[in-house]
Amino acid sequence: MTPGSAYGAPGVVVVTGISRYLGANVAARLAADPTIRRVVGLDATDPPAELAGLLDGVERVRADTEMAGTVIDDLAADSVVHLALVTAPDQRAGGRAAMKEQNVIGTMQVLAACQRAPRLRKLVMRSSTAAYGASFRDPAIFTEDTEPREVPRGGFARDILDIEGYVRGFRRRRPDVTATVLRFAPFIGSTANTTLTRYFRQPVVPTVLGRDPRLQFLHIDDALEVVHRSVVEDHPGTYNVAGPGVLTLSQAIRRAGRVAVPVLELGLSGAAGLARALNVGRYGLDQVDLFVYGRVVDTTRLTTEYGFTPRSTAVAFDDFIKGHSSGTVLTADHLANAEALIREGIRQVRAAARSDDD
Repeated sequence: MTPGSAYGAPGVVVVTGISRYLGANVAARLAADPTIRRVVGLDATDPPAELAGLLDGVERVRADTEMAGTVIDDLAADSVVHLALVTAPDQRAGGRAAMKEQNVIGTMQVLAACQRAPRLRKLVMRSSTAAYGASFRDPAIFTEDTEPREVPRGGFARDILDIEGYVRGFRRRRPDVTATVLRFAPFIGSTANTTLTRYFRQPVVPTVLGRDPRLQFLHIDDALEVVHRSVVEDHPGTYNVAGPGVLTLSQAIRRAGRVAVPVLELGLSGAAGLARALNVGRYGLDQVDLFVYGRVVDTTRLTTEYGFTPRSTAVAFDDFIKGHSSGTVLTADHLANAEALIREGIRQVRAAARSDDD
């Protein structure tokens, strides 16, 4: 047995967010564990076809977080794994308002349900290293006890701070429940499909002129392992979960065989819009600030408590590269868009300079 006391096999485990990659894979992995009697997946939408096949051993309940209390009570659940977080706003699905509703209000509803559940003894919460923010005032390495130096600009990071505040309140009200908060670094790997992986898959990658931030990644399979151990073992507390070591942004781009296109920082908002033309996908201030300032966290608490060390950031990134080696070929259109990125940055700087002179 790894460090951390075992508390007996869970009977009924409820997993939220099974229509997404992380939730579906966590639920499937728990269902395959013979020590767990029953796994119930909770989500307001059906999983896509590529994930539905994973869930043969999972009982699925179509319900939103508002109905979580009824589901948890009816099932007499003893463990809840809350993974139903949205990391970036989708303008087609309500944008930032819907994202906050899902993340903050949804988590409040889950925690209220857990507080009322007399048989509950384990709560595992998805969080993110985005909780630390990203700014020029950051320390070299964040520990779990480090407070953010600046209020994060990004909506997801602010949601995470709210969520963790609610979990602290839950711990005070239900000290009998083991609450585990997992601050994940950005996911990467051959099967991961996120805003970050789409960013690195493009042949032309916008970067900030003069900036080469240090980055950490987490292999998605290691994230699944840590969640699994958090359910079947007893690990109260908050943990940074990331691959050891770092890659600078320039190193990651070179490893991926891509071309970096530096833009001026004042023009980065324009770069975000133009990046959509490069099929990078929408990315917000959380990602922009990460690519400006970077973020590195200490994982000593995780490795000591769990007896588990995720594969390194470099190894995880190399696995991503292997899985996406047939990436998009650089074309004349990509180069034209790259030139547009640079021109937009210059235009914004000139406009700012004229404004200062007026």
